[in-house]
Amino acid sequence: MFGVVVTLLAVVLLAYFVIKNYYPPVILLVLALVLLLIGAFMGNPPVSAKTATNFLGFDLAQAFTDLTKSRIGGLGLNIMAIGGFSFYMNKIGASTALVKLCVRPLSAIHSPYVLLGLTYVVGQCMALFINSAVGLGLLLMASVYPLLVQLGVRRAAAAAVIGSTCCLDLGPSSSNAMRAADLVNTDVVTYFVTGQIPVAICIIIAVAVGHALVQRWFDRREAAKGIKDDTSTVAGETKDAFADAGPAHYAILPILPLFLLIIFSPMVYNGIKLGLVTAIVVSILIAFLVDLVTRRAFKDVCKSFQAFFEGMGKVFTSTVSLIICAELFAFGLTKIGGISTMIQMAAAQQDVGLYLMLFVMMGIMAIATIVTGSGNSAFFAFSPLLPEAAASVGYNTMALVVPVQLAASLARPMSPISGVIIAVSGIAGLTPIELIRRTIPVMVLGMIVNVIAAQIFL
Repeated sequence: MFGVVVTLLAVVLLAYFVIKNYYPPVILLVLALVLLLIGAFMGNPPVSAKTATNFLGFDLAQAFTDLTKSRIGGLGLNIMAIGGFSFYMNKIGASTALVKLCVRPLSAIHSPYVLLGLTYVVGQCMALFINSAVGLGLLLMASVYPLLVQLGVRRAAAAAVIGSTCCLDLGPSSSNAMRAADLVNTDVVTYFVTGQIPVAICIIIAVAVGHALVQRWFDRREAAKGIKDDTSTVAGETKDAFADAGPAHYAILPILPLFLLIIFSPMVYNGIKLGLVTAIVVSILIAFLVDLVTRRAFKDVCKSFQAFFEGMGKVFTSTVSLIICAELFAFGLTKIGGISTMIQMAAAQQDVGLYLMLFVMMGIMAIATIVTGSGNSAFFAFSPLLPEAAASVGYNTMALVVPVQLAASLARPMSPISGVIIAVSGIAGLTPIELIRRTIPVMVLGMIVNVIAAQIFL
């Protein structure tokens, strides 16, 4: 039980420091080193005999070195490539062109709550190609938000929908999906198509309907109480949001990597093997040529290309470092044995062990996401435990990994400290708490459908 107590204490400390706005990677790293030190005194060395330095102090640093080496060349490189691609698409106006193309049909809908539901669906689809939840949220706040408010939707309702448009981390560009694919020993495209899509379609439908009904109920309730909705913060017209958009044909560019990965995958055509980074590089070269032919300014086009390398660096700072530290934290938890003890306790429950394990792991992910505001840090911190958890109850690993991975992202719009909630609420002139009051019921519905769909399709 000592390991369980230390595990719970570590999680509580992590939540406390993150809520107090300490830099999460450093907190994860410090806690991980403390856990590894405790584990060493319990007889579990932090590194294998092959890489051991024969001095405990150095072995703690070696554990970080080993994990960094294993991540930079694989998952880390994938994430940095996607991040660089996303920055480049934003620089040349391709992401904005895609949003402009997708949201244009929404202006023809005059039923406000139908529009709310469809806004979520369109936003979630765009999230497959626009990797930043905050970035997509800001684009939608500048484009669709004024339209929603003009149709009579209250500011909080419109902002709640936009703040949750990336509530599912889907597709090959998702770092969580990449990690999940590793856990089930498959490629990320296969994981996306066979694992995520069947469950995600059900969740998307449920969340879209849930938003339409829940936001309507909140709006009527506030109107009945005489609570006025100040729309003076809604400024600008929809067309102004697309001032930096590239030409219409640029909208196809952000879609290229996903298109290439699906076409040249074992499910479609396996005569050519195409990796994620290679697909990104090919897509960037195509985008470079398209931009050059369109703008005919070689020096300016080369300058724009710089955004790719700058984006890779920024993503390493913001995401890859977080992932490495989160995984080291999870590694430290395994060394003290607390998580294994809890998994064994859940597995020992006759008849209900399987479902108890699913709810325990989903609960851990959801709580960790809410207190940290990041679905990435939560999933990477605890996802290494999933294969062991599945094996302990004889459960299909895919059937456990998919709902748990999606639960981590579904919990993000429920956190008042998540980046997208803070950004959207600030533009709408609301507090994050006002926003999550409207997102929590819908995300809980999504969680329920997540579990049911996973049992049916996986």
